[in-house]
Amino acid sequence: MTDRATGEDAPAAAPDEATRVDPRLLEILVCPLTKATLEYDRARQELISRAARLAYPIRDGIPIMLPEEARVLEG
Repeated sequence: MTDRATGEDAPAAAPDEATRVDPRLLEILVCPLTKATLEYDRARQELISRAARLAYPIRDGIPIMLPEEARVLEG
């Protein structure tokens, strides 16, 4: 990617930067179905609701808190 101001190549963002979630946001988010607290699974980029048995995806650092987008937890 080229920096428009300098015409030089812009430094690439760290791979983890695009998927990082603000810790303050994680403190206030709850499951939309059960209102239970969520666990952050950094490796899978998901927010886990044990109460609802759902895993909400995080895409580009944004939690997708829609039950129809969530993955059902096995077991």
